[in-house]
Amino acid sequence: MDRRAFIGTIAGGLLTAPLAARAQQPAMPVIGFLNGASAELSAHYVRPFRQGLSETGYVEGRNVAIEFRWANGQYERLPALAADLVRRQVTVIAATSTPTGLPAKAATTTIPIVFVTGSDPVEQGLVASMNRPGGNLTGATTLAVEMGQKRLELLRELVPAATLIGVLVNPTGPNLKAVSRDLQAAARTVGLPIHVLHASTERDFDTVFAALAQLRAGALVIGTDTFFNSQSRTLAELTVRHTVPAIYQYREFAAAGGLMSYRGSITDAYRMAGVYTGRILKGEKPSDLPVQQSTKAELFINRKTAKKLGITIPQSILLRAEEVIE
Repeated sequence: MDRRAFIGTIAGGLLTAPLAARAQQPAMPVIGFLNGASAELSAHYVRPFRQGLSETGYVEGRNVAIEFRWANGQYERLPALAADLVRRQVTVIAATSTPTGLPAKAATTTIPIVFVTGSDPVEQGLVASMNRPGGNLTGATTLAVEMGQKRLELLRELVPAATLIGVLVNPTGPNLKAVSRDLQAAARTVGLPIHVLHASTERDFDTVFAALAQLRAGALVIGTDTFFNSQSRTLAELTVRHTVPAIYQYREFAAAGGLMSYRGSITDAYRMAGVYTGRILKGEKPSDLPVQQSTKAELFINRKTAKKLGITIPQSILLRAEEVIE
């Protein structure tokens, strides 16, 4: 071999060696993040999910990628979004709102799924049991549906003259049976009659508030539902416009002008889901990870709205609040 050919061979080897080394590196794992709401509404829940991932050593863009899929409150899109993540062969699916769990489960029996839900995951059919999930799903739950009695008690404390409470539910939502059952039981315990009203689209809200006025309902409980999450601002504005003291689960409702929000800590549940997702990326199986339940609760009160409604908030409630919005 002449000198020129020898130098060319060495140079070619030096150039191709790094390329070959990179080609042999394992592909970065991909998390499919499936959510029933919008990116805007759920941005502050993505942060604790990323925090949970970081607790297990995973940082987006460095050693893990996240593919986001948002249904924007349109539940009928969820099966197609879940199927798309399966086609892309993501490593784990994070089904991070109550309506997403079942479409994700229907889409795959092999890809691990970590859910976040405010409903009973056994009753939903997501897992066989809380301690022994079985299959390819596990996750975290919040105190959500079970908070109905506490929400009724808070309204009765703030509006003691109320003789009837309206309850708003989504007849097409996955939580309908659980929410209705919980609130009916809560009403019997608290000793307040309730009247159930239905809304599954924004067009239904005018009918709902007209009915509340006709019934002379003293207050309104908004049932847990992802569609209502996406309409928090609209619902808050309507309750103020129609002078209806109301309570919902998420802070966004109180921040937008609703009277009060009371919920289990969804941020804590998202962090737990992030931890579980990281543990599965490290090789653990969903069937070996018991479903976790966040036991934290958070109360948010809008004092400005209370004044508009002529409501005096007792100091005992103010002291329990996570945040008082002025």
